[in-house]
Amino acid sequence: MAGAAQRIVALAEQLLGVPLPVRVRAWDNSEAGPPQAPVLVVRSRRALRRVLWRPGELGLARAWVAGDLDVDGDLYRALELMAGLIWERGEGPGAVPDNAEDSGGGWVRGALSLARDPATRAAAAELLRLAGPGLPPPPPAEEARRRAGLRHTLGSDRKAISHHYDVGNDFYELVLGPSMVYSCAYWQPDGTLEEAQHDKLDLICRKLALREGQRLLDVGGGWGSLVLHAAREYGVRAVAVTLSREQAAYGRKRIAEEGLTDRVEIRVQDYREIDDGPYDAISSVGMAEHVGAARYREYADSLYALLKPGGRLLNHQIARRPLADEEAYEVDPFIDAYVFPDGELAPIGRTVSLLERAGFEVRDVESLREHYALTLRAWVRNLESDFPRAARLTTPGRARVWRLYMAASALAFERNRIGVNQVLAVKTPESGASGLPLRTRRWTADG
Repeated sequence: MAGAAQRIVALAEQLLGVPLPVRVRAWDNSEAGPPQAPVLVVRSRRALRRVLWRPGELGLARAWVAGDLDVDGDLYRALELMAGLIWERGEGPGAVPDNAEDSGGGWVRGALSLARDPATRAAAAELLRLAGPGLPPPPPAEEARRRAGLRHTLGSDRKAISHHYDVGNDFYELVLGPSMVYSCAYWQPDGTLEEAQHDKLDLICRKLALREGQRLLDVGGGWGSLVLHAAREYGVRAVAVTLSREQAAYGRKRIAEEGLTDRVEIRVQDYREIDDGPYDAISSVGMAEHVGAARYREYADSLYALLKPGGRLLNHQIARRPLADEEAYEVDPFIDAYVFPDGELAPIGRTVSLLERAGFEVRDVESLREHYALTLRAWVRNLESDFPRAARLTTPGRARVWRLYMAASALAFERNRIGVNQVLAVKTPESGASGLPLRTRRWTADG
């Protein structure tokens, strides 16, 4: 009698209509599939029940987070081989709507949605039998809270940010390294992560043309790295706002240790609550992804109102590729459930358009797509270098979430499925004098 792995591979290939690109090792230690390929480890029948309940990305993610699925070998290579079956919807038959309900007969309906004819329906039924009796296990505990009410209110945004960031500063120190910068670095060939993050902070300060005595507002300021750099190296007075209490506490400690409490302030505050403008310059780095489609114009209007005439905005934001419906925002089911609740990505063109409608003059857009892939691979190396400790600092499930999320995101940037851009915009005064040099990319401090 064939082992569980042989049965899984045969049934999966019959359902998918293509050879399975990875090798499978099942709970009975049987193996099947391409000999030299990375091994997808199916630790229990629960993994099959999770996937059959929610075919596609979210079911696989739940099995991964719970430890029912693992990869033996190169995780990046395994994700590359499986990309067409997981993310490239329309090419694989396993996709279901992101809002499919996990209730009633959802399990059977999901499994049978893979089947296109009597033969594949029989294969789906056999896979159901192999998965064993009983309802699917509940989603792993690290899944985001069930959403109730409207997105992107003051309260819901605080909860979403807390889910992602308030998981322990020690965990983030392990992943991000000493810089404690959680956004795309700016790399030189053969540079280190710390050097690349320093260069990114300095690039932002130079684009904003910061000078001694100016006021800088950093929206979504994280652990305070940018405002510390700006105050120390450029002599500004800086305010950073975040919705994470753990980030704020960490940043305030750093400020005190550097003796900059008279020039740098970190607040637990929503951007919609800031009322002490005007500022000479505003930075927003990796924060606008949390704003949402319905609130983005409000976000742009708020930052415009907080700037002095002639002031500059540096908006650093991840972008997705355009869809057929340009007004749509894409919410990834795995990331929404486990990583960034309520996060939404827009094409760069829509971001620029909304900034312009708010009154900004957009002067420069720089893509850093390849830089983010390098940054994510560095974070994955940090995590994998001491994974047992990372799991102790948070939870095993969340550490697994981060490993999968960052590795998959690195590949998404490398394959140009998503991008990241720095948009420099000016609140140009009535005189029309932008204050920028003629050759903008020189980014001299006196420009």
